[in-house]
Amino acid sequence: MGSDHHHHIVMLPFMAHGHLIPFLELAKQIKHRASSFTVTIATTSRNIQYLRSTISASNSSASSEINFADLPFDSSHHGLPPNTENTENVPPNKLGDFLHSSTSLEAPFRKLIADITGKEGRPPVCIISDVFFGWATTIAESLGTINISFTTGGAYGTAAYVSLWLNLPHFHTGADEFTLLGFPERCRFHRTQLHPYVRAANGTDQWSRFMQPQISLSLKSSGWLANTVIEMEPFGMEILQNFINLPLWPIGPLLPVPALKSSSGNSTINSAQRTGKVLGISTERCLQWLNLQKPNSVIYISFGSQNTIGKTQMMELATGLGKSGRPFIWVIRPPLGFDIKGEFRAEWLPLGFEERVTERKLGLIVRNWAPQLEILGHESTGLFLSHCGWNSVMESLSQGVPIMGWPMAAEQAYNSKMLEEEMGVSVELSRGVQSAIVGEKVKEMIEMVMDENVVKGMELRKRAGEVREKMRAAVRDEGGHQEVGSSVKAMDDFLGFVLANGRSET
Repeated sequence: MGSDHHHHIVMLPFMAHGHLIPFLELAKQIKHRASSFTVTIATTSRNIQYLRSTISASNSSASSEINFADLPFDSSHHGLPPNTENTENVPPNKLGDFLHSSTSLEAPFRKLIADITGKEGRPPVCIISDVFFGWATTIAESLGTINISFTTGGAYGTAAYVSLWLNLPHFHTGADEFTLLGFPERCRFHRTQLHPYVRAANGTDQWSRFMQPQISLSLKSSGWLANTVIEMEPFGMEILQNFINLPLWPIGPLLPVPALKSSSGNSTINSAQRTGKVLGISTERCLQWLNLQKPNSVIYISFGSQNTIGKTQMMELATGLGKSGRPFIWVIRPPLGFDIKGEFRAEWLPLGFEERVTERKLGLIVRNWAPQLEILGHESTGLFLSHCGWNSVMESLSQGVPIMGWPMAAEQAYNSKMLEEEMGVSVELSRGVQSAIVGEKVKEMIEMVMDENVVKGMELRKRAGEVREKMRAAVRDEGGHQEVGSSVKAMDDFLGFVLANGRSET
């Protein structure tokens, strides 16, 4: 029999970097708030290696206390290339197969929970599973524990994504614009905001056959956790709360602690280690270059870990940057249709572009990976041209940097819409990989948001600064006479709920 104060939480993240990192950060936060809990993250061996590599370099004490459980998974049984355990290595046309292959984790996960129960004399106090792993609710129920679904996205983006998949409103209308169940009439969505997979969905296709049952099962959880801050998106929180009709705890931003402390030039954040990536440029060189630039003058450009843009789009973006003459850091990968992990060719940029910008100290072109949080935290950075993946959004706003949106996939278009319409911290430059984009327009948009004398840019910066303060206030811990932040309270509420509901006496 385990001792009376032993509480075991088992976490089950989806196999993608944008999900694994917030799950790991959540595990650390749980250990920080309730050190007596045992936390185990269950995933496949390569994803465990990846998570371990991000931890080993950081010496935070909580990290060493997180356990990992290896779930057997063989991608070649699912028509996928061998050793494919993460969306990052999945060819775009195989993503649907990969989603379906993830359901094969159900049997090994069930065995893991049964083993823990046998060893400890009681089941884990709760299972925290990714929204894409709705089958965990069934396992929790049959093995005598509770399941909590964790969305690694924001409240608004998650609500839109979930409502779209469950209702496919665009399939029932010929119009380009439509409303979404759960959203007010004023929030109209547009066909161009839908990823091609969603646009083609009719309920019987491969994607619907994965998303609809998994999301529906996740709605049968005992509650949901969201990586957001209630003061940051009260509207999105209200919509998601009404939609799921379950306890909902906003426990974000799930970022490294130094990113939310007031010092500038966050030298203590180590992006390389946090993301487990080999950087295409050293952090020192990056910061040295940023030190040469004026405050709020630099545009940082990155489309996340598994997105890139088309060849023509890349050319036009480069042209627009050149015309604007503003300093930039561009994290670049081969364009669409080429191996995203392959060599980058000069012919994908205007003739002599890289030499010109390097020589004039106008730009840094970084292959593959840059130390994102350090760049965003530097006072010279004034704008983030982003795919609006939620982790990037949280990183940008935590540093008060406004966004120029170019959403690509997943729920990014809904994040972009929310950032522009509800929060006023972003403008959308383009949408998706099919859209035409012209250098001249890029230049005009950059001018509009970067020019000191244009009202629009001033407003964006001011609002982004306000959101930054809200995020910091939300994670304020006990100390001094200030009140504990809303996200800290939510975390404590959540842990209290788990103790009250997840105790199955043996």
